[in-house]
Amino acid sequence: MKGFHFKTYEAPEQSPFDRLFEIFKELIVHTSGDFDETISWMRELDVEYKLTDEKYTIDDFIEDLKKKGYIKEEIQQDGNGETKITSKTERAIRQQALNNIFGNLQKAGKGNHKTKTLGQGDEKNGEFKEFNFGDNIENISLTESIKNAQINHGIGDFNLTENDLVVEETEQKSQMSTVLMIDISHSMILYGEDRITPAKKVAMALAELITTRYPKDTLDILVFGNDAWQIEIKDLPYLKVGPYHTNTVAGLQLAMDLLRRRKNPNKQIFMITDGKPTCLKVGIKYYKNAFGIDSKILAETLKLAAQCRKLKIPVTTFMIASDPYLKEFVKEFTQVNNGNAYYSSLKGLGNLIFEDYRRNRTKRF
Repeated sequence: MKGFHFKTYEAPEQSPFDRLFEIFKELIVHTSGDFDETISWMRELDVEYKLTDEKYTIDDFIEDLKKKGYIKEEIQQDGNGETKITSKTERAIRQQALNNIFGNLQKAGKGNHKTKTLGQGDEKNGEFKEFNFGDNIENISLTESIKNAQINHGIGDFNLTENDLVVEETEQKSQMSTVLMIDISHSMILYGEDRITPAKKVAMALAELITTRYPKDTLDILVFGNDAWQIEIKDLPYLKVGPYHTNTVAGLQLAMDLLRRRKNPNKQIFMITDGKPTCLKVGIKYYKNAFGIDSKILAETLKLAAQCRKLKIPVTTFMIASDPYLKEFVKEFTQVNNGNAYYSSLKGLGNLIFEDYRRNRTKRF
């Protein structure tokens, strides 16, 4: 019988290990890489939601993690053993973050960033123009050229001339050096709201996106609290919030130092934060003020924003907050830098980052 047959959707069947591994990857980010705490949570969830049965238990899952190389035993200085996740697990976590946050991304080859320049580029953009001397013959569109020949000369006696030729335009592609700044001040877990975990997921997804889709690009990652310091991609799952204030100036200074070492002409900074700058280092001492917008701290922050603009380094700020006075700070910072600013819920943060990175365009706030 011809036609369509509709039935209730049935999700692809997963093995017990794969089903538990999805939960494990999610929880290990929340626990900042603490394996024992993650397993403790899974056992509690198992009691409440019956994740396993007598045929496959949490203990069986742990054994499979060992066999598959996702965890390993390390001997500590006190002689006791400690179970830790491996680099294979770290990669799996980044891949899951990429799929969750950038799930609408279609599979494609290794890419780069488009520029506004048309001509002798290396990526076709779907636009056509008349053939001119010097155009790459590989870009000649046979379909459009033959259509032109039929229109211009008829189909009775086929004739194709130079004037019938059409080429598909190409765009030049550029490399990009990016610094990702992550706020790890105490406010990222304040008021009972976990903001650091989504920030980590976005950072991991972005790292995986750049390393797989934009392999010619560079990515440096730093965290900032009272001070700022650089971390590696492998450190992202283990990030924790500290008893810190928000020294945005230190973060921007380090970001600019990192970008100065990069030879790419195209540079940018992504900053994920949930609050205003509240800290400044003056000499060897820290000047702190968590109440309102401090004029001294604000002035130094805006000074660096202006320096970034002078160096043609746009700063894209992702503010996880909705307070009016925080928006005023971000608005002023963005105007001085001539960059981009987004106010986002935790759920929508990843999509905004992806759109801005892929397009490499300026969206005025």
